[in-house]
Amino acid sequence: MPVVKQLSIFLVNKPGVLARLCHAFAGHKINIEGMSVSDTVDHAVVRLITNDPAKAATVLESAGVLVIETDVLALKLADKPGELASVAARLARAKVNIEYAYGTTEGAAQGMLILRVSDIKKARKVLKEK
Repeated sequence: MPVVKQLSIFLVNKPGVLARLCHAFAGHKINIEGMSVSDTVDHAVVRLITNDPAKAATVLESAGVLVIETDVLALKLADKPGELASVAARLARAKVNIEYAYGTTEGAAQGMLILRVSDIKKARKVLKEK
């Protein structure tokens, strides 16, 4: 399971802001592979997985956007009941906290789960064990 760079940014929570971000990425051939948006009254926290996080960070920073880079786990899981329960239980037994998660299935047999955990090295070791 790979460790990937996630970019977290804070955007004003109003119409058109996310569209401008997406257009800027498209213009630089940056593909958004995963995204989570958490809103507050005035701002939104946008977490992004892209095909080129370094280039995406440069585009964002040149637009004056504060970017926070975080290592997260990208897990491919079978799209069936109990898969997430198994992952969460294994991490819990190892005392690794799941700080947040987001993911999707693509209508196929597999889904992608992005996990921010309290101890990424320990999580990788635990999840590699069968």
